[in-house]
Amino acid sequence: MTQMRIKDAAAFLGVSDDTVRRWIDLGLLESEKDDAGRGVVDGLALARLARKNAVLPADPSEVGRSARNRLVGVVTEITADRVMAQVELQCGPHRIVSLMSSEAVRELGLEPGSVAIAVVKATTVIIETPGGKA
Repeated sequence: MTQMRIKDAAAFLGVSDDTVRRWIDLGLLESEKDDAGRGVVDGLALARLARKNAVLPADPSEVGRSARNRLVGVVTEITADRVMAQVELQCGPHRIVSLMSSEAVRELGLEPGSVAIAVVKATTVIIETPGGKA
């Protein structure tokens, strides 16, 4: 069973330590003490709570597609030349960067402040773990 300290759990979810402690007090999450006497939570229980509480903006496109990884966000920056453009979106706590043609940026009407959806369809997703565990 993977355990993590309350402060680390809070950091991974983008909430305060106090919020995690409130969830524990409300019975939404169980905690125990580690060998050093620090409060820890079960990683699997935390993952389930995170998924249950996830608030994702609705996809306004109403388009059916096979890609499941859709991130709705706000365009924060566009760097473009005559041919290519780099478009940055802020999707919740995630910064997503896309490279596309400048023509596509114009056709989509993208500009800083506009809502856009990043659709990720990849055959390879690389997963890393901290501490070099293999």
